[in-house]
Amino acid sequence: MRGLAARCRVDWRASVSLVGTIVKYLSLSLLVPLAVAVVYGDDVWVFVVSILLTAGIGLALEQLEPDPDLGPREALLLVSLAWLAVAIVGTIPYLLAGNGIPYLLEPTTPASVLASPVNALFESMSGFTTTGATVLEVIGTDRHSHAMLMWRQLTQWLGGMGIIVLMIAILPELAVNGAELMQSEAPGPELQKLTPRIVETARALWLIYVGFTLLYVLVLYGLHLAGMAPQMNLYNAIAHGFTTLPTGGFSPEADSVAAFSAVVQWAVIPFMFVAGVNFALFWHVIRGEVDALTDDPEFRAYAGAVAVLTAIAGVLLFRGAAPALELGGATEGVTENALRQAAFQITSLLNSTGYATSDFVEWGPHGKLVLLFAMFVGGSAGSTGGGVKVIRWIVVLKGVRRQLFVAANPSAVEPVRLAGRVIDEETVRGIMAFTLLYLLVFGISTVLIGLDAARIGLQLSILETISAAIATLGNIGPGFGKLGPFGSYLMFSDPSKLLMVGLMWFGRLEIVPVLALFVNSLDGR
Repeated sequence: MRGLAARCRVDWRASVSLVGTIVKYLSLSLLVPLAVAVVYGDDVWVFVVSILLTAGIGLALEQLEPDPDLGPREALLLVSLAWLAVAIVGTIPYLLAGNGIPYLLEPTTPASVLASPVNALFESMSGFTTTGATVLEVIGTDRHSHAMLMWRQLTQWLGGMGIIVLMIAILPELAVNGAELMQSEAPGPELQKLTPRIVETARALWLIYVGFTLLYVLVLYGLHLAGMAPQMNLYNAIAHGFTTLPTGGFSPEADSVAAFSAVVQWAVIPFMFVAGVNFALFWHVIRGEVDALTDDPEFRAYAGAVAVLTAIAGVLLFRGAAPALELGGATEGVTENALRQAAFQITSLLNSTGYATSDFVEWGPHGKLVLLFAMFVGGSAGSTGGGVKVIRWIVVLKGVRRQLFVAANPSAVEPVRLAGRVIDEETVRGIMAFTLLYLLVFGISTVLIGLDAARIGLQLSILETISAAIATLGNIGPGFGKLGPFGSYLMFSDPSKLLMVGLMWFGRLEIVPVLALFVNSLDGR
């Protein structure tokens, strides 16, 4: 570690000490599943011990540097290590629950699956990064405790708006370097400051996030009270509230949102859509600046992509692209169901939510192609959605157009413009570099996953292998074939699962902060 520190010239003690502070406060979030355990009569000791261990680890790390001073490099290191640290300590409840003697006697039980450290880390990283991929082959309150599932879902809510953003909002010691920290964590090429003070920006974003979550829970539970959603009880309403706004996709139901009525599915779609919008735009809307939303080119492109892909998928389903869905019902010739299934799956995969109302493994090849395309789009910058992000694709396309124009007109000066504003060349180059890195990591990881699958005799199609890489790197969750919305990643070897853990970490931090830890550019040259 000293060698790395010397090479990178980073005060790693300051970064790790503040990681300890974050872990210490993370222990408080375990009070939620502990309360659920008390209500449902689950094993409370799993969470009592988890709280003590998590707080103890946090306090121990905190002692490394009593008065940490963060510079830009320490901020970068802190953000990267924090996401790794919370994923690691997030495994503690899974490991403790899986180590009960009765579970060990039944190695195929869900708890025994999470007793494996690699599986537990996969599930925890998937939760905090809001990926939604799972190693669990069976899910449900008849197989897992209510408390354990609530912890699984809560990890997604905590990771959705960003753990660092949350900590900046509540910890004064992070406020000094809050801008650098938020820029390193923020999804998208540029952080939009809503107020002069970064602490107030962090609080505003989290208040909007909490507000939408509460509204969503009220809508779902209201449908239950109105008799239109028999299975959407208060537990399920809260559980889905924890996983929809962060575009997470974990559900306590084995059939995901397909387990609920059509009314519930229609209610979920607009909230999934909202989760993929830049939350900063809602801050402007609340202040009466509605034009900030409707005039935003990224929002228009995001809404347009959802509408166009939904229309294409809807027509395909209406014309019989999925004639025999086991879940979701008939769509051929049924306008409402074809439109609902299309809108749900497109919105869910485009912004990386990962819920499903039909098993799109059973869709025809043209329908799958539309869904695969949607996976590459991503949500908006400043949203909780994953993927490349809509704004980057806009700039990439405009950049390519600019290059073609300049090639034909060598003397022309043609800046890249967005909503009439010139995008500086450094931002354009950064976006081009990110997109290239993203595709490079995606390509390499696809090859590695394919080779490892062949090594262990796991038969995967090319589409399944590609979807394994993009679903984890893009923090999407479900893929195709064996990795479909009701499938599992348990079949992969431990090395492949660890690779995917890394991809989820890369994807959440958008690659650059993690890679920057290992390159000499950190020395400031």
